[in-house]
Amino acid sequence: MEIDPLFQITTACVCCEKTFQTSRVRPSFKHAVRRDADFCAYYKNENPDFYVVRVCPHCGFASTENSAAKLSDPQRKAFEEKVGAASKKKDYGGKRSLEDALDTYKLALICAQVVRDKERIIASLLHHIAWLYRYGKNEEQERRFIGYARDSYVRVYETENAGPSDARLMYLIGELCRRLDEFNEAVRWFSRVIHDQRIMDAAMIRASREQWATLREDMLARKMELPEEMQQS
Repeated sequence: MEIDPLFQITTACVCCEKTFQTSRVRPSFKHAVRRDADFCAYYKNENPDFYVVRVCPHCGFASTENSAAKLSDPQRKAFEEKVGAASKKKDYGGKRSLEDALDTYKLALICAQVVRDKERIIASLLHHIAWLYRYGKNEEQERRFIGYARDSYVRVYETENAGPSDARLMYLIGELCRRLDEFNEAVRWFSRVIHDQRIMDAAMIRASREQWATLREDMLARKMELPEEMQQS
């Protein structure tokens, strides 16, 4: 008998506190066949990313496991005033299409912005929306949301004092800059990961070196002037 890659969990809404069911992908089906340089993963079966957002069918609030565990009264009021009444409450508890997944992430983004969730949460939602557009081969919208995600990740770096302890964040900003053809900015972020002696994350140092090399080839192919850091390498 063929095993359904999806299973149901019961969770409580962080806004109205009512329980509801939502789907998840079984761990045994979560093997990615490949990943892009910005960590976008591709799966043979159901894509687990489609089911990250939990949407309450009672009040319409959308969140992820990393969102605030419970809303404060002011946050709840802000959601009810700005989103709740206007939202079309829909049950996303079953199997999700790409379009369904996009709807849930966009709703989660609106909710996170309205309740002023952490910038890191907002950045991740923006980045996932870019991935979903990539799956759908909508390059214009993918690029648009990569730009939003990059800006949000930069705010995370600036406001959370990320420093050398968050090499993954710096690498990711560099990679998103590269995808936006902002080559000099990409070089600057990759350089921070490669040359900061305090960074001990070997995987991110290696990834930054690889993307640095890719970037150098792209710039030479376009006959662009290499920044000083690359001329010395």
